[in-house]
Amino acid sequence: MLALRMEQRLPKGWRIDIEDIGNAHEKPSIQSCNSCVSSSMALCVWPCNCYSRGDRKKPDLMWDRNLYARLEAADAWAFVGPVNWYGPSSNFKLMFDRMVCMNGGNPREDLIDGKDPKKARALEHSPEWKDLSVNHLEGRTAGFFCYGDGGGDELDAAGRPIVLEHKSWFDPASEPFKDMRDAYAPLVWQCRYGGIEVPSRLWKYVEFGRGKKYSDNQAEHLAEDSRVLAKFDAWTDAFARFVGRKGKAPPARWPAAKHEDSTHRWDHVRRRWKTIRKALGLSTA
Repeated sequence: MLALRMEQRLPKGWRIDIEDIGNAHEKPSIQSCNSCVSSSMALCVWPCNCYSRGDRKKPDLMWDRNLYARLEAADAWAFVGPVNWYGPSSNFKLMFDRMVCMNGGNPREDLIDGKDPKKARALEHSPEWKDLSVNHLEGRTAGFFCYGDGGGDELDAAGRPIVLEHKSWFDPASEPFKDMRDAYAPLVWQCRYGGIEVPSRLWKYVEFGRGKKYSDNQAEHLAEDSRVLAKFDAWTDAFARFVGRKGKAPPARWPAAKHEDSTHRWDHVRRRWKTIRKALGLSTA
């Protein structure tokens, strides 16, 4: 609902691309990151080659919805989502884990035979690596609008869960954040780490539904909350002004779009075949 409201409010001449990454409508899920960077930065391929489009065994929303190329094509990103247990939703976290490849990932999977750790380590120590490992989406802008219910109707007057028996184990004064927007700090700082500008004024949190039952605090109730909508509209307007003044992002040196062909899928097939041969004790050369 908020994304559509934002779309209607943004400048008419803008090309707007919306994706709902929630688990609904029988869509593929975002597959988890395999932490290739822990072995070698050069093993983390840009865009991620741990999965591929159309994989029936491990369908992946990032590839099936072409998200890497779409994120690259955009001059700015607007992320809107809930705070769940002092953090972003699991789908947001999955997506940003899979976006680690934008921060210096290897754009030349052919140099490491797709996913060869030994070749990746060698490449990471080669003179060529300096030109390959760049922030692939640097120069763009991101805004974050997150929201939460402050615990709904589960808290007592002191801020402790009503049903909690061991009251001393939960000190409301020691909860993680004074400003709940910091629940999205890991995502914001990942963007900044990769050269994505996140102005402080475009990183907002709003609370609604405190004291209400969750069943009485749904999307239809949000649509009637003029206070929340006013804050969201103000954030949208600030986003539009900032992005409009900043202008277009620079083109990527190593475009993700070039991987939108059969090469990536064929490489995935080759790696699977090697895995099968290795399991059977056969040569993988």
